[in-house]
Amino acid sequence: MDLSPRYSRAIAAIDELLMKLRLEWTFVGSIARAAWLGGVVEGGSIDVVALMKPEQKNQVAMMASNRGFHVDREEIDQSEELDLVPLHFDDVRVHVLVASNALYAKMIGAARTVNGLRVAAPEDLALLLMLSEDAAGVRELMSKPEFDRKRYNEILISIGLGGRVIPTLSEAKGRDPLGDGDSSPSDAARNDTR
Repeated sequence: MDLSPRYSRAIAAIDELLMKLRLEWTFVGSIARAAWLGGVVEGGSIDVVALMKPEQKNQVAMMASNRGFHVDREEIDQSEELDLVPLHFDDVRVHVLVASNALYAKMIGAARTVNGLRVAAPEDLALLLMLSEDAAGVRELMSKPEFDRKRYNEILISIGLGGRVIPTLSEAKGRDPLGDGDSSPSDAARNDTR
């Protein structure tokens, strides 16, 4: 994982902010993807899921504005129904998503430290990548020894996506578990012991 200096500063700032607020959180999106799969982060937003009550959103925004973040009140007001606190650190956009349901709360609880950052577990990141149609990222995560196929399938079933459950190696022969046209089970069915 390689972070540009401005992203390193923004990550350190959001880390410090959320620690001061005594919130639990995890990085998702491009930061989690780069932590697990490698790559350079030098563009796009920093996405964080934080466990908080909706009324704490204003506290996050107020404290952020006192710690070097640019907080646009109009953006805050426009994002009221989205359970999102939009911030900027230097020229890096930061989205703090309010963990408003059990799925997000479990995601934060299952987060792991990779490259010094608390990021979504590979199974949770795979779900997010699947929803954003990044089949290559899902396959690569599934090939990692840390990937827990059973937990991933349980998540899919719990949110009504049982049809996307990843079969075991014996079940995967000739099937396309990701539904994207690549039926080779070598990557998708690797680490079939879970």
